[in-house]
Amino acid sequence: MSREPRALLFILGLAIAGHAARAFIGRSSAPPGEVFAQPRAGDGNPSTHRARAQRTNAPLRSGELIDINSASAEEIARLPRVGMSLAKRIVADRGARGPFQGQADLDRVGGVGPGLLAALNERVKYGPGPPGLGGANRGISGAYGSTPGLPGPATVDLNLASEADLLALPGVGQARARAILAYRRDQGPFAALSDLGRVPGFSQSLVARLGPFVRVGR
Repeated sequence: MSREPRALLFILGLAIAGHAARAFIGRSSAPPGEVFAQPRAGDGNPSTHRARAQRTNAPLRSGELIDINSASAEEIARLPRVGMSLAKRIVADRGARGPFQGQADLDRVGGVGPGLLAALNERVKYGPGPPGLGGANRGISGAYGSTPGLPGPATVDLNLASEADLLALPGVGQARARAILAYRRDQGPFAALSDLGRVPGFSQSLVARLGPFVRVGR
């Protein structure tokens, strides 16, 4: 045999031996073609993913309510017009700013508006909040009523409030908070609480609900 075929056979033998060694050291039970495959980050059990998808896509039963203060993101995503992205924002807001007391609180989450609140009205409940407030399923009306024996809420000066101060108000989300700041910048300070009705996004009913929580500095 000439030197060239012998060299080729020698190289081929080394390649086969190297492949066999890697297969032995690696996943020996893996099927051909997957010996060198590395598991991808985030890969989980397929059955776990299927179970999660089934929970998320399961329609609500007749009369079933989702507790917005204790439900997981997967459960909240079952609500009409609420996808997983918005459900995660709701859970994150709940964790950062405390439980929702009613629809006025839920409206502070980005992506939640009057249309969605109306769709959710008969589908959600609000679990126990701070001590003394109870766990009634409250809507916008009365969600922030005073409780006998508890101190009244602190008020926010519309002319001095920061965006964070405004976001803490019931029914005020990021868009409305920024609208107040823009009005104050362009039109000057508020002269009376009624001026709030001139800000885009603030109806007279919302202004009335905010009455106990805001003031206008003199």
